[in-house]
Order: sequence, then C-alpha cells, then structure tokens
Amino acid sequence: MEKFKKGDMFQIQCYKHDGKVHRSWDEAVLLDIKEDYMVFGNERTMVIEAHGNTWRTKEPAILYFFKDRWYNIIVQLKKDGITYYCNIASPYIIEDGVIKYIDYDLDLRIFPNGSFKILDRQEYKFHKKKMNYSTELDIAVRSALSELITSYQNGASMFDLNINLKYEEEYKRLRKK
Repeated sequence: MEKFKKGDMFQIQCYKHDGKVHRSWDEAVLLDIKEDYMVFGNERTMVIEAHGNTWRTKEPAILYFFKDRWYNIIVQLKKDGITYYCNIASPYIIEDGVIKYIDYDLDLRIFPNGSFKILDRQEYKFHKKKMNYSTELDIAVRSALSELITSYQNGASMFDLNINLKYEEEYKRLRKK
C-alpha cells in the first residue's frame, strides 16, 4: 500500500469503458486524505483530449475522488461563483502517481445559483449500447446519479463553500513550496 502525503503531485487519467484513455490532466496536488475519499487541487492545468487536442483549465479547482462511490466531484472556483461538475464514474485507483477512473458519460452540473442539470444522457445511452454495459453497471450508474443529487440536496461537505475555500487556500500554500 502506497503512503501518500499532502502536497504529493499526481496526474489524472480518465478512461472509457472500452479501456481507451478519454482525457488526462497533468497535475493534481493532494490536499487531504479522508477514510473514503481524497481531495486534490489544481489550477491552469494542461488537459489532453483523446484525439490530441490540449487546453488549460481556467480557474482553481478542488477535486474529490471516492474509493467506493461511483462519481467524482470537481469544484470549479469561478469568478462568478462556484460551479460543481460531477462525473458519474468508477471509484478511482492510483497507480504510479496517476489517479485513474472510468467515466460513464452522465454528469451533474450544479450552477452558482444552486440549480442543477443532468448532462450527456444521449452519450450515456449511445455508449451503453455500443460498449455493452451490463445491467449491474447500468444500475450502479443510475444509483450513483441519484445518490449524488441527494448528497447535494442534503448539503454534503463536498458542496460546502467554506470547506472548498479552505482547500483552495491549502492548495495555494502548497504550490508556493
């Protein structure tokens, strides 16, 4: 079992169900280790798409990766307020300094005004058929989306403004080192 500590640097690789890399990020700094999840931060990190296009994120982000939950949460600290981009995805693993997970298309976007929208239903439907998702996987994905919405509505800590601002300060502190 690898031992991780605050300030450790990682890369992120997002895969699709067929095993192909979908997208990768060149930086994630470890901010906190909880029993069931890890928290990372990044800002202006390079993103590489599967087809080779690259771009940089625009704002600081706090990232929550869960050991046993079928989603991850990206807190985008934008000038006009916080937006949460939540990916329905497999629980993460870490191998050789890389956080890895499988993306299952469905996303939940939560806007600064508190409203939310489920994204990419058609993409999920298409990939479910194309990649032959099992009934068990479909149930896990749909359950994760429901659990995620409930967590948001119940005020889970990942959606707490003050907690995320503290993580942003920790990220900035660690980056100066």
